[in-house]
Amino acid sequence: MYGLTSFLNSNVRSIPKQIATKCEGREHNWSQFADRVSKLASALREMGIQDGERVAILALNSERYLEYYYAVWWAGGAVVPLNVRWSVAENAYSLNDSGAKVLFIDKAFASMIDPLQRDVEVLETVIYMDDDAPNGVLQYEELIASHRPCSDARRSGKDLAGLYYTGGTTGFPKGVMLSHEALWYNSMAISAYFDFDAEDTYLHAGPMFHLADGGMSGVATANGLCHTFIPAFEPMATTKALEEYKVTHTILVPTMWDMVINHPDFDKSSFRTVRGALYGASPMPEGLLRQIMEQLPDVALVQGYGQTEMAPGITALAAGYHSKKGMEDGLLASAGRAFIGVEVRICDEDGNDLPNGEVGEIVARSPGSMLGYWGMPEATAATLNDGWVKTGDGGYRDDKGFIFIVDRIKDMIVTGGENVFSSEVENVISTHPDVAGVAVIGIPSKKWGEEVHAIIIPAQGKEPTLEEITAHLENQIANYKRPRSMSLRREPFPLSGAGKVLKRDLRAPFWDGQNRNVG
Repeated sequence: MYGLTSFLNSNVRSIPKQIATKCEGREHNWSQFADRVSKLASALREMGIQDGERVAILALNSERYLEYYYAVWWAGGAVVPLNVRWSVAENAYSLNDSGAKVLFIDKAFASMIDPLQRDVEVLETVIYMDDDAPNGVLQYEELIASHRPCSDARRSGKDLAGLYYTGGTTGFPKGVMLSHEALWYNSMAISAYFDFDAEDTYLHAGPMFHLADGGMSGVATANGLCHTFIPAFEPMATTKALEEYKVTHTILVPTMWDMVINHPDFDKSSFRTVRGALYGASPMPEGLLRQIMEQLPDVALVQGYGQTEMAPGITALAAGYHSKKGMEDGLLASAGRAFIGVEVRICDEDGNDLPNGEVGEIVARSPGSMLGYWGMPEATAATLNDGWVKTGDGGYRDDKGFIFIVDRIKDMIVTGGENVFSSEVENVISTHPDVAGVAVIGIPSKKWGEEVHAIIIPAQGKEPTLEEITAHLENQIANYKRPRSMSLRREPFPLSGAGKVLKRDLRAPFWDGQNRNVG
């Protein structure tokens, strides 16, 4: 069956002495990695983690984050990776919602331990992933040292592998339930786009809670690559790691690419060992893509389009299309073709298939389709039907099977690789006393792909400023969700016949002349 620990078991049998992880001077081969995972899993079982029990993590990138994933799966549990940019309130909501009894946390988030223990009723155990653990929490390395290995639970197929929280239109995150089969399948599907050698190396540059890195992380383990890490993305730290670890493969979202390639100290020789790189998770400006191709002609670029509900892959633009001919054929503006095993439909509002060239909602089905939203049957029914996932993205298919995404049917903004639902931001802004009405949209940003922009109808006699709105949001939503720009509007918002704000009309002036609205 399709279980995620099968990748680890295979590596232990075939390449036990090959290096699995390198991080901050620590190094483990696959045999040692599996031994640590098994001992950590034994500790989790002792804490009561049984089949399907949720175990959360709030931490920066490290080899211990990777060990956490496999230890939870080895124990039979399901992972809950928390967004490192969320506030205490947002993390507390997801912990309570998921019912996670155990939380792994590192020193970067030590200040959240006390408020989370106070605000999360279900939380029983906190495991500190660094030295000098605070009072009342367990220390990571001590747990491994004090436990013996245990047998692999060998969860697989439709068994729950994780809850991956994504923004919600109700103002709260939704826990996307992904199975072992879904994540296993995506690792296989993505692998088809790269050529790997026996001693290749993968760099975790993006955040490990995000499925953009998660997808490539599974690929790296499945193919026996050495995992290397930087705690969090920073342009020069990334290029330094590429050189230090002789990295051959990585993933960088467009914002990261922009920061790296346009950094004043950028030296393309830092990419001399890199043979393949995935990009996606947010809009990639075509001008930036052409710049990358010109600067780094020896790097095989692959674009991935997907969403958490698909674990995440839907389509890919293969490396061969990142070429002069691909430019001439207009394919750099496409999201590529469907992954092997993915069915993609373009549907009208009634769910009927549309002919090639007509714009409709992208609907997809594959072994990667989610099981549903955790504890949200109505939201699940609205999005998932017989394995078909309604993406909320609008697009069309050409006669060669390439998918072009033209707009979002849902009002989701993708900024720097993070999903922001406009209604969530609107709900909070609307509570400001100087605001009579608000619409939040995504507008082009060279740095972030998109940035959050608030259009505000002020209360009579009031003139709210961006600084006042930002201060109002400070303790209520994460920083990346807050507007980076704002405009005041005196006339009413344009409305549809059903009374809904026509956000496409509000977005149009900002996107005029843009041909790649969504990544």
